[in-house]
Amino acid sequence: MSGHSKWSSIKHKKGALDAKRGKIFTKLIREITVAAREGGGNQDSNPRLRLAIQKAKDANMPSDNIERGIKKGTGELEGVSYETVSFEGYAPGGVAVIVEGLTDNRNRTTSDVRSIFAKRGGNMAGAGSVAFGFEKKGIFLVKKEDAAEEELLNIILEAGAEDLTADEDFFQVICRMQDFDKVRSALIGEKVKLESGELSMIPKNTIKIEDAETAKKVLTLVEELEDNDDVQNVYSNFDISDEILKEIGE
Repeated sequence: MSGHSKWSSIKHKKGALDAKRGKIFTKLIREITVAAREGGGNQDSNPRLRLAIQKAKDANMPSDNIERGIKKGTGELEGVSYETVSFEGYAPGGVAVIVEGLTDNRNRTTSDVRSIFAKRGGNMAGAGSVAFGFEKKGIFLVKKEDAAEEELLNIILEAGAEDLTADEDFFQVICRMQDFDKVRSALIGEKVKLESGELSMIPKNTIKIEDAETAKKVLTLVEELEDNDDVQNVYSNFDISDEILKEIGE
């Protein structure tokens, strides 16, 4: 198991806390608005919007909020104009980090992200410095208690998925970006309960973190980046053992 896979699970477990703080709704509404602005308000012909709406529903966002987000994107309602931003850098231990965001003030977001890297022992890098080491894939999380491994494997392989991994609590299904809808439909069609489904940047290679102190620094940096209102996604290539994760309380 890679650290990336564990981090997907850790993030999911922390999702309820994020929802209480209201941050997850803010991020989801921004994604819905930008997806509708760039690809239109019809989710049937706009895969990005379709995924954003599904994530919003998974987070129990009211339908009225979703509709308002779409209408702001299509211009039917007045709203703030957001632009896509991305940053690359390194966390302690040489861990590669990619940050994706949606912002109404690029200078503010750039300053905030740079400050978090610096404060937590990392550093920003130029565009393309680390992105070449990642591939965009679809990822689905399924609780182990909700599926039998052999049955799940048969379903996803027939649907065109590439891999099935597992940690203590979750199965993780990985597929090509273009097969995301097909794999998701297959899982839902077989009544597999999905804990989450998203498009993510998967590292081609990982960096193994050997000590708890460095692991905590890396996770703290990633958490602070994800906690920023303008940041939508953070991807990294760390590999942390279960033993170290338990030692630092993750």
